[in-house]
Amino acid sequence: MERIMIIGCSGQIGSELTMELRKMYGNENVFATDIKMAPSYITESGPFQVIDVMDNKRLIHFVIRNKITQIYHLAAVLSGNAEKLPIQAWDINMQSLMNILDLAREVDEVKKVFWPSSIAVFGPTTPRHNTPQLTVMEPNTVYGISKQAGERWVEYYHKRYGVDVRSIRYPGLISHKTEAGGGTTDYAVEIFYEAVRNGKYECFLSENTALPMMFMEDAIKATIDLMEADHSKLSIHSSYNVAGISFDPKEISNEIKKLMPEFEITYKPDFRQAIADSWPASIDDSVAKKDWGLNYKYDLKTMTEVMLREIKTKLGK
Repeated sequence: MERIMIIGCSGQIGSELTMELRKMYGNENVFATDIKMAPSYITESGPFQVIDVMDNKRLIHFVIRNKITQIYHLAAVLSGNAEKLPIQAWDINMQSLMNILDLAREVDEVKKVFWPSSIAVFGPTTPRHNTPQLTVMEPNTVYGISKQAGERWVEYYHKRYGVDVRSIRYPGLISHKTEAGGGTTDYAVEIFYEAVRNGKYECFLSENTALPMMFMEDAIKATIDLMEADHSKLSIHSSYNVAGISFDPKEISNEIKKLMPEFEITYKPDFRQAIADSWPASIDDSVAKKDWGLNYKYDLKTMTEVMLREIKTKLGK
């Protein structure tokens, strides 16, 4: 029986991944943890514990006591916030990963680890269109530097110690369940909430800034599919490219206008524009499709329909 630990269960990915894994493995076998109290639907549906991933001794004690076999380490300081607190973000993002890697090496019961990377590992010298799995990686943000370093450590621990760590380079993630949390791609979540609340949105990126995005349901499925895949079929032990849907703010606003003709968008680029300009506009994810059958359900049209419908319901509009 798998016993799964989620670190960062209150975040954008963790809040939905926790509930999906509980459906699959049983509520009692998925242990949700975070540095702060989680939403009631997580704390009331299965085991929850407040844990700081930087507290190595408490972390190891929790894993051993609960006979954890898989760890999903999702806690991180995201791109926009990391630029405001660079040293603190580096310390949290890197030391937390090293704590998990060492734990997985030392505790025999832990068989698999998931750690998310990001398109932030790429930089201005990376080919922007159809970015290959293996390519130039010269990130120029704190978040990207920490993720690139993390990929190297993940691959090292696999080769040196046989630790089975699996990873996805997430594009921007879009969800109606959890609002934005300090990332550069967060406009693609904010725009839907502001459309429903106020009928207008001021975008912090310019209208033609294309970036890869992914609807959360597809991202959760991809994450679990990778973790369920036969290890012998995996050719990448750093992190897999995942493409999702590529679009710019003008394209997403046009889709919203089809359903809300009165919607208005204006543009006021801030410091996140330079970050977005250093990231890919589209991704080649053919290796993930070949190795473990990556596939998608949502395109821009269907995602927009679901986002607006669900947010209207959530906000009582």
